[in-house]
Amino acid sequence: MDIPHQRLVYFRVTVESGSLRKAAARLGIAPSAVSRQIALLEAAFEAPLLERTPRGIRPTPVGEMALDYCRQRGDLDDAFIGRLEAYQRLETGTISLVVGEGFINDLIDAPLKAFAERYRGVRLDIEQGSTDEIIEAVVEDRAHIGLMFHERVHPQIRFWASSGQPLLAICPVDHALARESQPISLQRLSETPMALWKPGHGVRRLVDQAFVQAGLRPQVAVETNSMAVLRRAVVAGMGITLLPRFAVAHELGEGNVVALPVASALFQNSQAHMVTRVGRRQPQASLKLLRHLGSWMQAFRSLSGRSD
Repeated sequence: MDIPHQRLVYFRVTVESGSLRKAAARLGIAPSAVSRQIALLEAAFEAPLLERTPRGIRPTPVGEMALDYCRQRGDLDDAFIGRLEAYQRLETGTISLVVGEGFINDLIDAPLKAFAERYRGVRLDIEQGSTDEIIEAVVEDRAHIGLMFHERVHPQIRFWASSGQPLLAICPVDHALARESQPISLQRLSETPMALWKPGHGVRRLVDQAFVQAGLRPQVAVETNSMAVLRRAVVAGMGITLLPRFAVAHELGEGNVVALPVASALFQNSQAHMVTRVGRRQPQASLKLLRHLGSWMQAFRSLSGRSD
């Protein structure tokens, strides 16, 4: 049964007012118009909704049921409007992100903390993934925002923000390469044990591409899918690794490693990307977060490849 909302409003106001005349005055229309709408409602219910008494009109038993329905529907409307207004004020809602592991410290340390403190009702759903998993999650609308390193063209991916982030040689402070004053050649790197991502990771793809173009092969001592393993392997002296500066900001700050430029155009031109799906209408909270991360994250501030 299709019950026009306006007829329910007329009925409810009439019951609350106690007469058609008073209801019409409240609604700003003629009493005959109110009467006609209630008659149409009674026809739809196949039962009278109002009865006259010496003190005015009152609902019949069916009218009582209709009045209860009106009130419940009104409560639902009010609740929905309240939730919608809260959502529009960024007091509620969920933003989903899928990110490469190298972004996690940069993302959590300050940017998300500041955003969460400002918009306490907004829930953040964060997952870690490879480049392929990030693109898949964004394209399939399982994530509003993706953070990935090294560009991979996809027709449904929009590069919301990109920043030059050279891929650097990350070495222990006492490593022989740490004393180099010039960019490290790929030839020198190929002679040095390295801890690298497993094949398929965005950084590893870039590394493999550069070495193939140079006709060289990296000397892989440790291969992993864990950023923590890469960092610890370098600090422990098991080899060097290749990462952007923002991924090892903590270790650089602690003085446990140094970051050295590499003589490779591919490495020097590599970028970090914040991606969304082409054509997806982002909620207000997501738009706010996109702008916030672009301003706060080290990954989206272009840096030179100087050593530390």
